Formats: sequence, structure tokens, C-alpha cells
Amino acid sequence: MMIIGMGVVTFIPRMLPFIMFRGKELPPFLQGVLKNVPYATLGALIFPAVLYIQEDIWYGVIGALAAFAVAFLGANVIVVVMGSIAVLSAYSLFF
Repeated sequence: MMIIGMGVVTFIPRMLPFIMFRGKELPPFLQGVLKNVPYATLGALIFPAVLYIQEDIWYGVIGALAAFAVAFLGANVIVVVMGSIAVLSAYSLFF
């Protein structure tokens, strides 16, 4: 019963927008805001970790800058992560 209850509780908020907005078009401004929500959420989750990743604050800052640079060039998410890991691995070897 607990599993079924948890399933219903998570199902309802996911299905309500589909039911409520069926056949309706959102204003362009609201569409733009909603398209940027995942990026804002990701930034809010990652930024504090950049500052507290290790004792050395530069470790997080360099990793974030490397990821930003690779992402700015238009690389895939996996390439961004691997690029940041490579830069931080090199930084760990030399410093």
C-alpha cells in the first residue's frame, strides 16, 4: 500500500500540467522562462559545490572554468564533463 500511495502522490503532479494545459498555447515569454528552468536549477545545484569541492578553492574554480569553456565551444555534455575531468587531473598532477 505504501508503494502504491507513493506512486499516486508522484503521478498526480506530473499529470496535472498535461491535463490542465491540453490544447492551450503558453505565451512566448512564459515558454522562454520554462525552457531556462533546467539550466537555472543545474547552476543553483552545482555552484555551491564548486566553492566547497576541496580545501583548495582553485580546484573547483578551475574545473568550472574548464567546463564552461568546453561548453561554450558547443560540445556535448559528456565531452564537457570529460574535459573538466581531464583539466582537473592535470591540475592534480602538477599542483
